[in-house]
Amino acid sequence: MRKGRFAALALVAAVAPLTSGVAAAPRLHVIVIDKMRFSAVPANIRVGDAILWINHDIFRHSATARDRSFDVDLAPGKSGKMVMRKAGAIAFTCKYHPGMTGVLNVAK
Repeated sequence: MRKGRFAALALVAAVAPLTSGVAAAPRLHVIVIDKMRFSAVPANIRVGDAILWINHDIFRHSATARDRSFDVDLAPGKSGKMVMRKAGAIAFTCKYHPGMTGVLNVAK
């Protein structure tokens, strides 16, 4: 029985270095716009992840980065998807309603 346990530990020790450097698969995050507000910003956004912006409001909105790295324009009832290309804290607003703001915290 001990031999089997040591073999299993040896296997785990041999495989761990191979998997530790593997990047996580890109994920899809959703931010909903409703009643003139952005929903909570998802945690753990990484470069390469996609964000789906969904406009449930009756007004036209946008998700526009203050640094101009993205600009998603959304007619009422429509959605738009984008991929995060850079890391950092990226402030965004609705260009039609400047009081609507948020920050995406994107990790590498």
